[in-house]
Amino acid sequence: MRGLLIIVLSAAAIAQSQVSSGQAASNQGRGAVTGISKAEIDTVAGKNPKAVVSDQQLRVVGINGEYNLGVAIVTRTKGAGSQIAGSLDHSEVAEIYHIISGSATLVTGGAMENPKAAAPDSSVVKLTGPSTGGGAIRNGTSRSVGPGDVLIIPPNTPHWFSEITSDMVYLVFRVDPHKVLPIALEMKR
Repeated sequence: MRGLLIIVLSAAAIAQSQVSSGQAASNQGRGAVTGISKAEIDTVAGKNPKAVVSDQQLRVVGINGEYNLGVAIVTRTKGAGSQIAGSLDHSEVAEIYHIISGSATLVTGGAMENPKAAAPDSSVVKLTGPSTGGGAIRNGTSRSVGPGDVLIIPPNTPHWFSEITSDMVYLVFRVDPHKVLPIALEMKR
C-alpha cells in the first residue's frame, strides 16, 4: 500500500510539473509591445485647440491576427447648442473612454434623432468603422463624467455628449474584432 501511495504521489508531482511548464510556455508573449508616450499624447491633444471635437488616432495594431486595437486622443471644447457634435453609434467597434481632464454629460442608449449612415470615406468611418450619426438622443441614460472615469461603449450603442461642462481630453481605446480599422503603427495626422 505504501508503494502505491509513493507511485501516485510521484505521478501527481510529475503531472503538476508538466502542467506548470506548459503554462509557462503558453504565457509567453506572442506579439510586440506598442508604446505611446505621454509626450506624444500631449502633443497630439494640443494640435487642434479650437476645434469643437478633435479625434486623433495614435495607433491601430493587430493583436495576434485575431482583432485590431486602436488608441486615439479626443479633445472636446466647451460649447452649447449647435457647437456640440451630434450622436454616433459604431456597428462593429466597441469604445472604451478614459477621461483625462474636463467634464461633460454623456448620454447613451435610447434613440438617435435623424439617424444617417456615415459616408464610407468620412473621417468617422476611417477612425471608428461603419457608423451612424444623428442629432440628440431621446430616452437615453445621462451621466456626468470627469477625470478618471472609464466608460465602456459596446457596438451599436448610441452615444452623445449633450453638454461639455469644461474642455475635455480623453483616451479612446477601440476594440475591433472585425478588423475594419486600418492597421498603422503611426497614423498620419
